[in-house]
Amino acid sequence: MTRFLAIASTEMLILRRNRWLLMATVIMLLFALALTFAGSAPTGSVGVDMLTVSVTSMTTLSVYLAPLLALMISFDAIAGEAERGSLSLLLSYPAGRGEILLGKFAAHLAALAFAMTIGFGAAGAIAAWFGGAGAESLTALARLIGTSILLGAVFLALGYLVSALSRSATAAAGLSAGLWLVFVVLYDLGLLGAVVMDGSGDFTRSIFPWLMVANPADAFRVWNISASDGVAMASGMVGAAQTLPAWAAPLSLILWPLLAFALARAAFKRVEP
Repeated sequence: MTRFLAIASTEMLILRRNRWLLMATVIMLLFALALTFAGSAPTGSVGVDMLTVSVTSMTTLSVYLAPLLALMISFDAIAGEAERGSLSLLLSYPAGRGEILLGKFAAHLAALAFAMTIGFGAAGAIAAWFGGAGAESLTALARLIGTSILLGAVFLALGYLVSALSRSATAAAGLSAGLWLVFVVLYDLGLLGAVVMDGSGDFTRSIFPWLMVANPADAFRVWNISASDGVAMASGMVGAAQTLPAWAAPLSLILWPLLAFALARAAFKRVEP
Protein backbone atom coordinates (compact mmCIF):
# COMPACT_ATOMS: atom_id res chain seq x y z
CA MET A 1 0.00 0.00 0.00
CA THR A 2 2.87 2.39 0.82
CA ARG A 3 4.53 1.75 -2.56
CA PHE A 4 1.26 2.22 -4.40
CA LEU A 5 0.57 5.53 -2.62
CA ALA A 6 4.12 6.75 -3.26
CA ILE A 7 3.73 6.18 -7.00
CA ALA A 8 0.30 7.81 -7.02
CA SER A 9 1.55 10.89 -5.15
CA THR A 10 4.53 11.22 -7.51
CA GLU A 11 2.26 11.06 -10.55
CA MET A 12 -0.03 13.67 -9.02
CA LEU A 13 2.93 16.01 -8.47
CA ILE A 14 3.90 15.55 -12.12
CA LEU A 15 0.36 16.45 -13.21
CA ARG A 16 0.42 19.59 -11.08
CA ARG A 17 3.87 20.59 -12.31
CA ASN A 18 2.80 20.17 -15.95
CA ARG A 19 -0.38 22.18 -15.30
CA TRP A 20 -2.37 19.26 -16.70
CA LEU A 21 -4.81 19.28 -13.78
CA LEU A 22 -5.47 22.98 -14.21
CA MET A 23 -5.95 22.73 -17.97
CA ALA A 24 -8.30 19.75 -17.73
CA THR A 25 -10.42 21.50 -15.10
CA VAL A 26 -10.63 24.72 -17.14
CA ILE A 27 -11.56 22.79 -20.29
CA MET A 28 -14.34 20.88 -18.53
CA LEU A 29 -15.65 24.03 -16.85
CA LEU A 30 -15.70 26.18 -19.99
CA PHE A 31 -17.39 23.55 -22.18
CA ALA A 32 -19.92 22.67 -19.48
CA LEU A 33 -20.84 26.34 -18.94
CA ALA A 34 -21.11 26.97 -22.68
CA LEU A 35 -23.46 24.02 -23.17
CA THR A 36 -25.48 24.94 -20.09
CA PHE A 37 -26.35 28.38 -21.38
CA ALA A 38 -26.58 27.40 -25.06
CA GLY A 39 -28.84 24.45 -24.28
CA SER A 40 -31.23 26.25 -21.93
CA ALA A 41 -33.52 27.44 -24.75
CA PRO A 42 -35.74 24.30 -24.97
CA THR A 43 -36.47 24.29 -21.22
CA GLY A 44 -40.03 25.50 -21.52
CA SER A 45 -40.91 23.48 -24.62
CA VAL A 46 -40.06 20.11 -23.05
CA GLY A 47 -41.46 20.93 -19.61
CA VAL A 48 -38.32 20.30 -17.54
CA ASP A 49 -36.12 22.53 -15.42
CA MET A 50 -32.90 24.12 -16.65
CA LEU A 51 -30.67 21.71 -14.72
CA THR A 52 -32.24 18.71 -16.48
CA VAL A 53 -31.58 20.25 -19.90
CA SER A 54 -28.07 21.14 -18.76
CA VAL A 55 -27.39 17.55 -17.66
CA THR A 56 -28.60 16.32 -21.05
CA SER A 57 -26.18 18.64 -22.84
CA MET A 58 -23.31 17.74 -20.52
CA THR A 59 -23.97 14.04 -21.09
CA THR A 60 -23.28 14.54 -24.79
CA LEU A 61 -20.20 16.60 -23.92
CA SER A 62 -18.82 13.93 -21.61
CA VAL A 63 -19.18 11.19 -24.24
CA TYR A 64 -16.65 13.04 -26.38
CA LEU A 65 -14.50 14.88 -23.85
CA ALA A 66 -14.00 12.33 -21.04
CA PRO A 67 -12.45 9.65 -23.31
CA LEU A 68 -10.30 12.28 -25.05
CA LEU A 69 -8.90 13.70 -21.80
CA ALA A 70 -8.31 10.21 -20.41
CA LEU A 71 -6.36 9.13 -23.49
CA MET A 72 -4.38 12.37 -23.51
CA ILE A 73 -3.17 11.74 -19.98
CA SER A 74 -2.47 8.01 -20.34
CA PHE A 75 -1.07 7.41 -23.84
CA ASP A 76 2.56 7.98 -22.81
CA ALA A 77 2.36 6.49 -19.32
CA ILE A 78 4.54 3.55 -20.41
CA ALA A 79 5.81 4.35 -23.91
CA GLY A 80 6.81 7.83 -22.82
CA GLU A 81 8.69 6.52 -19.78
CA ALA A 82 10.55 4.04 -22.00
CA GLU A 83 11.36 6.69 -24.60
CA ARG A 84 12.70 9.11 -21.97
CA GLY A 85 14.79 6.35 -20.39
CA SER A 86 13.04 6.60 -17.02
CA LEU A 87 11.24 3.26 -17.22
CA SER A 88 14.34 1.33 -16.13
CA LEU A 89 14.65 3.55 -13.06
CA LEU A 90 10.95 3.16 -12.30
CA LEU A 91 11.13 -0.63 -12.53
CA SER A 92 14.16 -0.69 -10.25
CA TYR A 93 11.99 0.50 -7.36
CA PRO A 94 10.72 -2.14 -4.91
CA ALA A 95 7.28 -2.18 -6.50
CA GLY A 96 5.66 -4.64 -8.87
CA ARG A 97 4.46 -3.63 -12.30
CA GLY A 98 0.89 -4.00 -11.18
CA GLU A 99 1.51 -1.57 -8.31
CA ILE A 100 3.18 0.90 -10.65
CA LEU A 101 0.28 0.78 -13.09
CA LEU A 102 -2.27 1.00 -10.29
CA GLY A 103 -0.48 4.01 -8.79
CA LYS A 104 -0.54 5.82 -12.13
CA PHE A 105 -4.18 4.87 -12.60
CA ALA A 106 -5.20 6.19 -9.18
CA ALA A 107 -3.46 9.54 -9.71
CA HIS A 108 -4.77 10.01 -13.24
CA LEU A 109 -8.30 9.02 -12.27
CA ALA A 110 -8.21 11.40 -9.29
CA ALA A 111 -7.19 14.22 -11.65
CA LEU A 112 -10.03 13.41 -14.04
CA ALA A 113 -12.51 13.13 -11.17
CA PHE A 114 -11.45 16.54 -9.86
CA ALA A 115 -11.81 18.18 -13.28
CA MET A 116 -15.21 16.60 -13.93
CA THR A 117 -16.59 17.36 -10.47
CA ILE A 118 -15.56 21.02 -10.66
CA GLY A 119 -16.62 21.46 -14.28
CA PHE A 120 -19.98 19.70 -14.18
CA GLY A 121 -20.69 20.70 -10.59
CA ALA A 122 -20.17 24.41 -11.24
CA ALA A 123 -22.23 24.33 -14.44
CA GLY A 124 -24.98 22.42 -12.66
CA ALA A 125 -25.01 24.85 -9.75
CA ILE A 126 -25.36 27.82 -12.12
CA ALA A 127 -28.17 26.07 -14.04
CA ALA A 128 -29.98 25.30 -10.77
CA TRP A 129 -29.54 28.90 -9.60
CA PHE A 130 -30.96 30.47 -12.76
CA GLY A 131 -33.49 27.86 -13.88
CA GLY A 132 -34.39 25.82 -10.83
CA ALA A 133 -33.75 22.19 -10.01
CA GLY A 134 -35.73 19.27 -8.66
CA ALA A 135 -34.65 16.19 -6.76
CA GLU A 136 -34.53 14.12 -9.96
CA SER A 137 -32.34 16.62 -11.80
CA LEU A 138 -29.92 16.84 -8.84
CA THR A 139 -29.70 13.04 -8.83
CA ALA A 140 -29.11 13.07 -12.57
CA LEU A 141 -26.24 15.55 -12.10
CA ALA A 142 -24.60 13.37 -9.44
CA ARG A 143 -25.05 10.32 -11.70
CA LEU A 144 -23.50 12.21 -14.61
CA ILE A 145 -20.39 13.04 -12.60
CA GLY A 146 -20.03 9.48 -11.29
CA THR A 147 -20.53 7.80 -14.66
CA SER A 148 -18.21 10.30 -16.36
CA ILE A 149 -15.48 9.25 -13.94
CA LEU A 150 -16.20 5.61 -14.80
CA LEU A 151 -16.01 6.40 -18.51
CA GLY A 152 -12.72 8.16 -17.93
CA ALA A 153 -11.45 5.07 -16.08
CA VAL A 154 -12.24 2.92 -19.12
CA PHE A 155 -10.17 5.04 -21.47
CA LEU A 156 -7.37 5.54 -18.97
CA ALA A 157 -6.90 1.78 -18.89
CA LEU A 158 -7.22 1.55 -22.68
CA GLY A 159 -4.59 4.28 -22.95
CA TYR A 160 -2.22 2.22 -20.78
CA LEU A 161 -2.85 -0.78 -23.00
CA VAL A 162 -2.02 1.22 -26.14
CA SER A 163 1.04 2.70 -24.41
CA ALA A 164 2.33 -0.73 -23.41
CA LEU A 165 1.89 -2.06 -26.94
CA SER A 166 3.61 0.91 -28.61
CA ARG A 167 7.32 1.37 -29.17
CA SER A 168 7.23 5.15 -28.90
CA ALA A 169 5.08 7.91 -27.45
CA THR A 170 4.34 9.15 -30.98
CA ALA A 171 2.97 5.77 -32.02
CA ALA A 172 0.95 5.59 -28.79
CA ALA A 173 -0.53 9.03 -29.51
CA GLY A 174 -1.59 7.93 -32.99
CA LEU A 175 -3.12 4.71 -31.74
CA SER A 176 -4.94 6.59 -28.98
CA ALA A 177 -6.43 8.99 -31.52
CA GLY A 178 -7.58 6.02 -33.59
CA LEU A 179 -9.02 4.36 -30.50
CA TRP A 180 -11.02 7.48 -29.64
CA LEU A 181 -12.27 7.74 -33.22
CA VAL A 182 -13.42 4.11 -33.28
CA PHE A 183 -15.18 4.04 -29.91
CA VAL A 184 -16.74 7.51 -30.00
CA VAL A 185 -17.48 8.13 -33.69
CA LEU A 186 -17.08 5.22 -36.10
CA TYR A 187 -18.76 2.58 -33.92
CA ASP A 188 -22.01 4.56 -33.81
CA LEU A 189 -21.83 5.31 -37.52
CA GLY A 190 -21.47 1.60 -38.23
CA LEU A 191 -24.47 0.77 -36.06
CA LEU A 192 -26.51 3.53 -37.68
CA GLY A 193 -25.72 2.19 -41.13
CA ALA A 194 -26.71 -1.32 -40.07
CA VAL A 195 -30.00 -0.06 -38.63
CA VAL A 196 -30.78 1.87 -41.81
CA MET A 197 -30.14 -1.22 -43.92
CA ASP A 198 -32.15 -3.46 -41.59
CA GLY A 199 -35.12 -1.14 -41.17
CA SER A 200 -37.31 -2.60 -38.43
CA GLY A 201 -35.96 -6.13 -38.69
CA ASP A 202 -34.59 -8.52 -36.10
CA PHE A 203 -31.22 -6.76 -35.94
CA THR A 204 -32.78 -3.43 -34.97
CA ARG A 205 -35.15 -4.94 -32.41
CA SER A 206 -32.92 -7.57 -30.79
CA ILE A 207 -29.21 -7.21 -31.61
CA PHE A 208 -28.70 -3.46 -31.99
CA PRO A 209 -29.47 -2.52 -28.34
CA TRP A 210 -26.93 -5.02 -26.99
CA LEU A 211 -24.27 -3.94 -29.47
CA MET A 212 -24.93 -0.40 -28.35
CA VAL A 213 -24.18 -1.05 -24.66
CA ALA A 214 -21.16 -3.18 -25.62
CA ASN A 215 -19.44 0.14 -26.39
CA PRO A 216 -18.53 1.95 -23.12
CA ALA A 217 -19.28 5.38 -24.62
CA ASP A 218 -22.78 4.29 -25.62
CA ALA A 219 -23.28 2.43 -22.33
CA PHE A 220 -22.52 5.70 -20.54
CA ARG A 221 -25.08 7.55 -22.63
CA VAL A 222 -27.77 4.89 -22.22
CA TRP A 223 -27.21 4.65 -18.44
CA ASN A 224 -27.69 8.38 -17.93
CA ILE A 225 -30.68 8.54 -20.24
CA SER A 226 -32.52 5.44 -18.99
CA ALA A 227 -32.10 6.34 -15.30
CA SER A 228 -33.92 9.67 -15.59
CA ASP A 229 -37.26 10.29 -17.28
CA GLY A 230 -36.52 14.01 -17.49
CA VAL A 231 -33.17 13.50 -19.21
CA ALA A 232 -34.70 10.94 -21.59
CA MET A 233 -37.48 13.37 -22.48
CA ALA A 234 -35.05 16.26 -22.99
CA SER A 235 -32.74 14.15 -25.12
CA GLY A 236 -35.51 12.72 -27.29
CA MET A 237 -34.27 9.15 -26.71
CA VAL A 238 -37.12 7.78 -24.61
CA GLY A 239 -37.59 4.71 -26.81
CA ALA A 240 -33.91 3.83 -26.93
CA ALA A 241 -33.58 4.23 -23.17
CA GLN A 242 -36.40 1.77 -22.50
CA THR A 243 -35.28 -0.99 -24.86
CA LEU A 244 -32.70 -2.64 -22.62
CA PRO A 245 -32.97 -3.92 -19.04
CA ALA A 246 -31.86 -1.42 -16.40
CA TRP A 247 -28.75 -3.42 -15.46
CA ALA A 248 -27.24 -3.71 -18.96
CA ALA A 249 -25.57 -0.30 -19.31
CA PRO A 250 -24.26 -0.11 -15.71
CA LEU A 251 -22.81 -3.62 -15.96
CA SER A 252 -21.03 -2.79 -19.21
CA LEU A 253 -19.54 0.42 -17.85
CA ILE A 254 -18.37 -1.27 -14.64
CA LEU A 255 -16.81 -4.28 -16.40
CA TRP A 256 -14.95 -2.28 -19.05
CA PRO A 257 -12.39 -0.63 -16.70
CA LEU A 258 -11.64 -3.98 -15.03
CA LEU A 259 -11.13 -5.76 -18.36
CA ALA A 260 -9.09 -2.94 -19.89
CA PHE A 261 -6.85 -2.63 -16.82
CA ALA A 262 -6.24 -6.40 -16.76
CA LEU A 263 -5.21 -6.29 -20.44
CA ALA A 264 -2.98 -3.27 -19.81
CA ARG A 265 -1.28 -5.01 -16.90
CA ALA A 266 -0.67 -8.13 -18.98
CA ALA A 267 0.81 -6.04 -21.79
CA PHE A 268 2.97 -4.06 -19.33
CA LYS A 269 4.52 -7.29 -18.06
CA ARG A 270 5.89 -7.92 -21.55
CA VAL A 271 7.53 -4.50 -21.86
CA GLU A 272 11.31 -4.59 -21.67
CA PRO A 273 12.94 -1.57 -19.95
